[in-house]
Amino acid sequence: MKVLGIESSCDETGVAVYDTALAGASALRAHQVYSQIALHAEYGGVVPELASRDHVRKLLPLLRQTLDEAGLKVGDLDGVAYTAGPGLVGALLVGASVARALAWGLDIPAIGVHHMEGHLLAPLMENDPPQPPFVALLVSGGHTQLVAVEAIGRYRLLGETLDDAAGEAFDKTAKMMGLPYPGGPQLAALAEAGTPGRFRFARPMTDRPGLDFSFSGLKTQVLLAWRGSDQTETTRHDIARGFEDAVVDTLAIKCERALDAAESDILVVAGGVGANRRLRARLQTMATRRGGRVCFPRPELCTDNGAMIAFAGALRLQAGQQGDAAVHVTPRWDMASLPPLVAAAEPGVGIRDS
Repeated sequence: MKVLGIESSCDETGVAVYDTALAGASALRAHQVYSQIALHAEYGGVVPELASRDHVRKLLPLLRQTLDEAGLKVGDLDGVAYTAGPGLVGALLVGASVARALAWGLDIPAIGVHHMEGHLLAPLMENDPPQPPFVALLVSGGHTQLVAVEAIGRYRLLGETLDDAAGEAFDKTAKMMGLPYPGGPQLAALAEAGTPGRFRFARPMTDRPGLDFSFSGLKTQVLLAWRGSDQTETTRHDIARGFEDAVVDTLAIKCERALDAAESDILVVAGGVGANRRLRARLQTMATRRGGRVCFPRPELCTDNGAMIAFAGALRLQAGQQGDAAVHVTPRWDMASLPPLVAAAEPGVGIRDS
């Protein structure tokens, strides 16, 4: 089954083709992502109306480019998956409208995919995918969540952020220190040259039981340290390192607690912050010490992309799930409300067509 995936929830236009007849990482026939960073940089953040218009401008050319890369014609597709939420309503409607029009014109099934389920399942596209049950850490720009994955489609929220997500904290902290949008990746790059320990910030909510997160107080600590410093380039590097260490330590401590609570030794990490080099190293060390395993998607599939939507959609389409012909989007959508994947096999076991 060749499934086209369309992602348009925010400021990246992603298109991909996933082929269930192939195995492991090779099943991703092609994928393309167009980022709107340059468009929104002037405003210091995403402007929803501009994001929607840019999706309209880029989606069809990107779709043609992706099909060419996959060596396919539009008539070769067997299904279409698109991000139906959560996200910016106008941006979601662009992808949903194109997906539904394609499905109607080709007389093939289409399905709306939960954006965070896409992220959660992205590591399962790699070779030797983990099998549920496991614990997932979802750390994308607007979400920081720990989820117990009992099976694909059966999710139980263990903890989440009470204010800023980790990715938001990176971006806002960078902005406070004068870095241009989007500052999170630049802050992480500065931290590479920082002196560890010169600035030590709190590890929020790790001094009490529970699996929830809070990063707003950490952000304030960094602001006060920056304003009270000499604000040299060296100090910028050192504060960035202190901030990143605090976020990484906090995430690692909570992940280990979640593994204990779920009685699991398999951790899946997905979302944009999941590409952070220091976080990957820290979680790998923790998993090795426990005799367990931590699984990440390749770095290019950590940020928003069509590949994760094509894969998640393929699993549900194979299970016989599909939507009606109407264009439905859900800007706010609880992942726990998703139906279980009843009739499908787990990835890596029986995903290929017979």
